[in-house]
Amino acid sequence: MSKQALRNRLITQSLSGSFRLFLVTGVLLTLAGGALFVYALVSGNADRAWHLFQANWLFFTGVTFGSIALVAVHKIANAKWSGVIIRFSEATIGFAVVSLLGLIVIFTAGYDHLYGPMQEQLHAFSRGKALWLSHGFMFGRLFVALLILALIGRALVWADLVPDLSLVKGAATGARKAVYDRMTAGFDPSIAGRLAHDKEIHRLAPIFIVVYALAMTIVAFDGIMALQPHWFSNLLGGFYFMGSFLAGHTALALFLLYGRNELGIPDLVSPKQRHDLGKLIFGFTIFWAYLMWAQFLVIWYGNMPEETGFVFARLWGPWMPIGRAVLIGMFIVPFWGLLFVAMKKSPFMLGLFSAISLVSLWLERYLLVLPSVTKESGPVFGLAELGPTAMFLGLFLLCYWA
Repeated sequence: MSKQALRNRLITQSLSGSFRLFLVTGVLLTLAGGALFVYALVSGNADRAWHLFQANWLFFTGVTFGSIALVAVHKIANAKWSGVIIRFSEATIGFAVVSLLGLIVIFTAGYDHLYGPMQEQLHAFSRGKALWLSHGFMFGRLFVALLILALIGRALVWADLVPDLSLVKGAATGARKAVYDRMTAGFDPSIAGRLAHDKEIHRLAPIFIVVYALAMTIVAFDGIMALQPHWFSNLLGGFYFMGSFLAGHTALALFLLYGRNELGIPDLVSPKQRHDLGKLIFGFTIFWAYLMWAQFLVIWYGNMPEETGFVFARLWGPWMPIGRAVLIGMFIVPFWGLLFVAMKKSPFMLGLFSAISLVSLWLERYLLVLPSVTKESGPVFGLAELGPTAMFLGLFLLCYWA
């Protein structure tokens, strides 16, 4: 197929996908999950519902910005192998708005349910720590950090889309054409204009990565560590944002395996590309295990009660089955499954191990949050927990569809 023929085919196919499954599933999950969430709030299970709201907010915020971090890294490295599939990562940027709104909801309606115990302990802290963990200061830095990250991420995705949209807009119709015309206004399609545009992309990408590391570290410290304020780990920020970066890769694997058929381009997602993506998932799976072990080892050998209590509560007693499931699903299964070339090239096997890793990462976020705040003696998952989980998943699918 000639270059021009391939370009014409991509223009046609890019406008053909409706992702209707995401729309229908997203609406149903959002409505059902939202109804269950409200029911939990008025039926005496508000604490349980808000605890899962926090865990899901951390998970889906991580998947969203981890996916955009993947895009930024590809731009910095001038990666060519990802080709058209990088678009499936860029589509997650829409959830950034929901993430910011979720943060506002947490620090208004949900604050006492999540951070009430921490507020009761503030008098025992030093003045500096009490100020750092105060409501206004915590919300301010979280909101500003995520807002800046979202704006830079949106600018990066927008800049990367504009050259392609300038080619596609001639075939678009109706409201879509109006959107494409607005997005490409001022774009210079000449060689000099495209070179200047590439420079803009390569300027935004490294800025996003730096802000990503800082902002997601703040999210980890304030969204996880502050729930048990006497515990601290300098490594938690890196552990959270690298786990989210891994989630970006596994989410990309799942979205491209579905999206290639939705757009009618299965032949343009080659076994070599699946192999390369599988290698990255395999590598960052090992890195996740390394960070987990590095954090565990220092805490365990330090043997300080304010540090070991956090680990002990999650790896022994009623929470131990969840801890085992996280280790098996995040490391053991993907490690052995993606060790072999054939597994990485197989669409089914790559999708299976990516799904296991992504679900296990959700369990990890659940495990990082719940033992710090729950009044239950162990893990409980009922309608109160199902509501916010289904609602967040539905909103994520709706934002991706849009």
